[in-house]
Amino acid sequence: MKQLSIGTCSWKYPSWEGLVYSSREPANYLAEYAKIYPTVEVDQWFWSLGKSGAALPRAETVEEYDAATPPDFRFSVKCPNALSLTHHYSRKGQPLTVNERFLDRDLFLRFLDSLQPLLPKIGLFIFQLEYLNKEKMASRSQLEDSLGGFLASLPADLPYAVELRNPRWLDAAWFGFLKQTMAAPVLLQGYWMDDAADLITRTSSSFGPLVCLRLHGQDRQGMEEQSGEDWSRIIRPLDGELDRIVAAVTGLLNGGRQIIVNVNNHYEGSAPLTIERLQSRLLNQNS
Repeated sequence: MKQLSIGTCSWKYPSWEGLVYSSREPANYLAEYAKIYPTVEVDQWFWSLGKSGAALPRAETVEEYDAATPPDFRFSVKCPNALSLTHHYSRKGQPLTVNERFLDRDLFLRFLDSLQPLLPKIGLFIFQLEYLNKEKMASRSQLEDSLGGFLASLPADLPYAVELRNPRWLDAAWFGFLKQTMAAPVLLQGYWMDDAADLITRTSSSFGPLVCLRLHGQDRQGMEEQSGEDWSRIIRPLDGELDRIVAAVTGLLNGGRQIIVNVNNHYEGSAPLTIERLQSRLLNQNS
């Protein structure tokens, strides 16, 4: 199914030996990963916001990722949080400080320039927004005005996507707005978000041609404690949820959509094994 690409969130996990890697310390994790999967999500450049500036990718890292992957490999790149946070992180009770680089076109263009060797392999630039309360964003219309203007100012030939963590704002009107701006919706399965399969069923008629689904799970800390950083086994199987997701994804594929699915270890305990379970269900669904 050329319309469907499934990969993991990040890739450097020694406990994937035997599932993905030839050893716990292969010569090049990404090169071995890319022999099995067509896509991967990169979040290492997301954590960029500092008080005095925003860190950008190092040239040698970008070149290394390009050299490790074939021409048809695709990266889903989470853009710097310096672009997607309305305010700096603060502790509960502390006053908010405005992030002056929120939706800053010049910062994005500098980020883009730092990624030049990798650009042909970037399948999505993801802008991950946090939950926006009224103190951070007065209304959804205000967000749409700001985000719409920002997206319209960016190079038009690149693939953009937006993840919004306000469940009540995720409706047909929001997805219609994204379609109008030529940005793909990013749906998150996990945390406090609504069930992604149900959301797809209710609103997919408003989606554009590309959809990204991120499988993260509900309990990151608990999963880390149970796994002990051994991500080679399913810890909490989500069979019913996977069945619903496969049915929803199949519906999107039948509607001609292109779909990118990024699976996190925290979803069931092992992203590679979850992918196997997804692929098996997809085969059965389409046989």
